[in-house]
Amino acid sequence: MKKIGSYTMVAVTIAAALVAGCKGSKKDKTPAGETEITVPCSGPGYFTDNKVFRANSIGESMDQVTSKKKALTNARNDLAQAIQTTVKTVTDNYTNSTTKDKKEDLEQKFESLNREVVDQTLQGIRTICEKLVQTKDGNYKTYIAIELSADDLVKQYNSRLSADDKLKVDYDYEKFKDTFNKEMDKMAAQKNGGN
Repeated sequence: MKKIGSYTMVAVTIAAALVAGCKGSKKDKTPAGETEITVPCSGPGYFTDNKVFRANSIGESMDQVTSKKKALTNARNDLAQAIQTTVKTVTDNYTNSTTKDKKEDLEQKFESLNREVVDQTLQGIRTICEKLVQTKDGNYKTYIAIELSADDLVKQYNSRLSADDKLKVDYDYEKFKDTFNKEMDKMAAQKNGGN
């Protein structure tokens, strides 16, 4: 009985050593002389995916409120830029597939509408992470991550496009939404493929 117990103990010890050895040989091990830094409110859980646009930022100031304002302003700007880029791609793809003879006119209307909708939609952002720290020299640093629902954005576009009499003639909501969803899926796949 003692022999079986000691064999089990040896097997457990060997297994533990192998597991520890495997963990130490990961490809993403931090190089010698370098220290990995973990930044709050950032990383894969805060990437844009096919359901939401996300952005994160850091703001630092001697004043606590100002540090938060800086972080939020930077994150909102990053989010707006990501949305505008995505929607520009979607509208280009949508107008290319919709009409040939009215393409230029339609593109110009979508472009001006894009700016209006992004500004209006940013009011619907949601803070998903916020951390406030004080640095060793007494400054305040705010880490923040925000998100905006892709569905809410599409609904805003639908509302605005449907209200425009000239665009209404050439506009097909289901086709626009399908084009938008394909672009969001493509972005999510690129993010997941990069990890």
